[in-house]
Amino acid sequence: MPFVGATNWRGGRSATRHLIELGHRRIAMIGGPKDVLCFRARQAGYGSALEAAGLSVDPSLIVHSPLTSEDGCAAAQALLTRPDRPTAIFAANDLQALGVYKAARELGLHIPDDLSVVGFDELEDMWGIEIIRGVERVARRQRVGVVLTEFGPQGDAVGYPNDDTLARRPACVVTVAQLSQEQREQLRARGIPFVVFDPTTELPDDVPFVGATNWSGGRSAAHHLIGLGHRRIAMISGPDAVLCCRARLDGYRSALDAAGLPVDADLVVRTDLTMEDGRVAALDLLNRRPERPTAIFACNDLQALGVYQAARALGLRIPADLSVVGFDDLPVAALVDPPLTTVHQPLTEMAAAATELALALGRGEETPRVGLELATTLTIRQSAAPPAGG
Repeated sequence: MPFVGATNWRGGRSATRHLIELGHRRIAMIGGPKDVLCFRARQAGYGSALEAAGLSVDPSLIVHSPLTSEDGCAAAQALLTRPDRPTAIFAANDLQALGVYKAARELGLHIPDDLSVVGFDELEDMWGIEIIRGVERVARRQRVGVVLTEFGPQGDAVGYPNDDTLARRPACVVTVAQLSQEQREQLRARGIPFVVFDPTTELPDDVPFVGATNWSGGRSAAHHLIGLGHRRIAMISGPDAVLCCRARLDGYRSALDAAGLPVDADLVVRTDLTMEDGRVAALDLLNRRPERPTAIFACNDLQALGVYQAARALGLRIPADLSVVGFDDLPVAALVDPPLTTVHQPLTEMAAAATELALALGRGEETPRVGLELATTLTIRQSAAPPAGG
């Protein structure tokens, strides 16, 4: 059977080799479950790099852990409290690596001065992981199978729902972000009910969807910063074509207007919802002297992490010199330093609700409403404080 997989052995080897080239000799690894092939390959790559450099593989420096930040933190604490603690840790995935950050912070260790850390995978996947978790939770409870298919206009995607996908005769479809009129008609013609999760565009009234209170979330984020005394509050927004981004931006504007503060168009930057784009946008905002903002509200947590990178590059301290608020409340938000204040979007619960609705439609049940928005809430941590001198 043909398959396509990531180069896990090569990735594990290159990560370890990088640490060796930096001069590290005691390199620990937090591995994944032993029975999962990709993590065995990453560990084999780690061992291969050590042996190629003439270093022995110390079994006591390899800890196997579930793929969560909490388990990564526990594994790192076990490694870092040893008298002969490692000087570097390679984590089998980025969530574990975030746990290493948390453990280091709790033990008073500075990264990378006291400890080097390398992860594997991409933080950008976290949003999707939360959605999949919600879908699978309902699927297990109702004893139905889940087929994950990537389709959309992206160049590397599978394309729009094709005959192969539809030939499976799914009981229902939960689609993330978008479903064109053509796609909807195609599904309806085959009698396959569907629900759109977190739609990016306006939908007809008869299209079932599950979303979040994005406008209220944006308003609460800006309101929190205003309550701390900030008056020059910038926003890094997402593309205007994405409905949730427009709603969060409008909520931000509403909070400023209610507080009698002008909405300065120069303090609003629209960019893609990635860490790198957040970093570039923040550098642009923070290099505006002497009128730089004292606070930034980012449209999602990945952009907010980019703001952290920009602040660090410019020698600004969070929250002493700059307050930051994100949106989504991904697992990474609680683990960065300082922990990120962010609007909690209940992604897992939203996905579960969308799956419940889709399955109910698939059973032919009458549903009280086709559209549902789950409430967002502000999670206050340590990245926002009153402005300096305020």
